[in-house]
Amino acid sequence: MNFQAVRAIYLFEMARTWRTVMQSVISPVISTSLYFVVFGAAIGSRITEIDGISYGAFIVPGLIMLSLLTQSLTNAAFGIYFPKFVGTIYEILSAPISAFEIVLGYVGAAATKSVMLGLIILATAALFVDLRIEHPVWMIVFLVLTAITFSLFGFIIGIWADGFEKLQLVPLLIVTPLAFLGGSFYSIRMLPEFWQDVSMVNPVVYLISGFRWAFYGTSDVSIGISLTMTLVFLLLSLGVIGWIFRTGYRLKS
Repeated sequence: MNFQAVRAIYLFEMARTWRTVMQSVISPVISTSLYFVVFGAAIGSRITEIDGISYGAFIVPGLIMLSLLTQSLTNAAFGIYFPKFVGTIYEILSAPISAFEIVLGYVGAAATKSVMLGLIILATAALFVDLRIEHPVWMIVFLVLTAITFSLFGFIIGIWADGFEKLQLVPLLIVTPLAFLGGSFYSIRMLPEFWQDVSMVNPVVYLISGFRWAFYGTSDVSIGISLTMTLVFLLLSLGVIGWIFRTGYRLKS
């Protein structure tokens, strides 16, 4: 294990966060706060409680997850795409460092930044509503697993993308809509039965449901199913990345 190489990649990516702190940290926090104020005020005046939880508190896990998904994707995708763009990816590939160590450095940094951002948003939300976390250990588990999983997914997108436009394509047109339709601002049980069944096709439902269970002990989907789906997505992402490094897909050309 080349810890020095992993450390170099990790620290380089983390340093990029502090150079762009306005874009990396402050902007997502402000956006999430605006979501919280607008949705909390507009909808919270009509829906006071869901499952015995005040609407303002109910949407906090969904808002954290929404930011976590998009930031994990964006950070990891840009992190690996930029070396491709400037040509330094060939130096990394020719260095005495394995594929696992490359992924560990880039994905580890992206996941760390996302978890930090999620905790900052959690602290910000606590200023607006009274929060309780019934299962703090599971909250951290879901937070970390989701950050790692979507950082791996973002790593795949960064390798697949051949332009800056494609880096934003999946987060804006796929992940964000899935997060909005995945129960971020409502309970799936509030929908008609047909749309409840349709919502089960959305993988983000399982992430948000499990994360909300860690806060309030209530969920739309069994906690076991939520955890299983998260792990399945993580393993699928690892499998795709393994294939990419075996074939050199968009890495060596």
